[in-house]
Amino acid sequence: MGDLAYFMDKLKREVLSQRVRQVKPSGIRKFFDIINTMPNVISLGVGEPDFVTPDHIRQAGIRSIREGRTRYSSNYGLLELREEIAKCLEKRYGLKYDPLKQILVTVGVSEGVDLAMRTLIDPGDEVISPDPGYVAYEADIIFSGGIPVPVPTYAQYDFGVRAEDISSLITPRTKLILIGNPNNPTGAVVSPGELEGIAKLAVEHDLIVVVDEVYSHLVYDTEHVCIATMPGMQDRTILLDGFSKAYAMTGWRVGYVAAPAGILEAMLKVHQYSIMCAGTAAQEAALEALRYGEADVQMMHDEYARRRHMFVEGLNRIGLPCCEPSGAFYAFPYVGKTGMSDEEFAEKLLFEEEVAVVPGSSFGAAGAGYLRAAYCTAYNQLEEALVRIERFLKKYYQ
Repeated sequence: MGDLAYFMDKLKREVLSQRVRQVKPSGIRKFFDIINTMPNVISLGVGEPDFVTPDHIRQAGIRSIREGRTRYSSNYGLLELREEIAKCLEKRYGLKYDPLKQILVTVGVSEGVDLAMRTLIDPGDEVISPDPGYVAYEADIIFSGGIPVPVPTYAQYDFGVRAEDISSLITPRTKLILIGNPNNPTGAVVSPGELEGIAKLAVEHDLIVVVDEVYSHLVYDTEHVCIATMPGMQDRTILLDGFSKAYAMTGWRVGYVAAPAGILEAMLKVHQYSIMCAGTAAQEAALEALRYGEADVQMMHDEYARRRHMFVEGLNRIGLPCCEPSGAFYAFPYVGKTGMSDEEFAEKLLFEEEVAVVPGSSFGAAGAGYLRAAYCTAYNQLEEALVRIERFLKKYYQ
């Protein structure tokens, strides 16, 4: 045992890179591993649609395999898919992108975030990003040698990031602003006014904005606005989107980047050496989704909206204050008044009532005292989860 302990200590001190040692393990993964051993758990922890990929999209992927289209695509991705992405972006936002030079198909939006960070960050560059925020953002910044600069967001503003808060954090070393819009884990949507303010800061300080819009089709009671449509912003915006959330295609791993040609060419350099290309069958399924999947997206959007209303209202009713999220499929209730930390609350709730949520602190310091609860699970399961959570609260708090 002594030799093993010495080896593990040596591993941490001398073998692993400083960047890897600096990144803490994902707080989400810890709970996933436990959930997998508990068959009766109601899981509100996984940010994954409970819908199956629509059949016509699955059939397009199957057809690609059956007909033998199983070779590498271009490093950029299938040209047909890139052309369809360009058409969709022009129709949706009025933005024109050259499918030959300004669009890259990635292995999910997660690869897009990683590519953007590795392409643009030099050691010591600072990246401003909202807190709470998606767990991979900080890690990707650190892996790239950058310095994460979290900008706290607050319940009193529905967790929306504000331009004035970003402004106060800009220094001569600031290189990028990284935003998830809508936000994971809070479901916050950046208002058009704040987007305009952020755009002005980017132009004034010569910054690049990386915007993750993977939840952009899941926006409620308002219209989604893309920061690339703001004056002077298309040439300094890296737009990331994909198919996982809106089309229920998480396991297919397809996303894309739309960016200025010079930046995209550099991102391709990283992509071609690390990934080569996204899977061909998955790309053909994504093409089918873009061409014929609008009705599927609308159906799932409307069902998430129905669940959102019931679940958020239920959380507030049982004593867990919760802003109504404007997008994505996450509720972010406050548990601080219970006297338990968010980690303690989540762990006790899992083992005692078999309801899985994720501690808000997993997403940044500003998430402490909150929980992320995904309402992308069946309506009746959400109702039962509220019953169990209320019972748990009565046991410890009331």
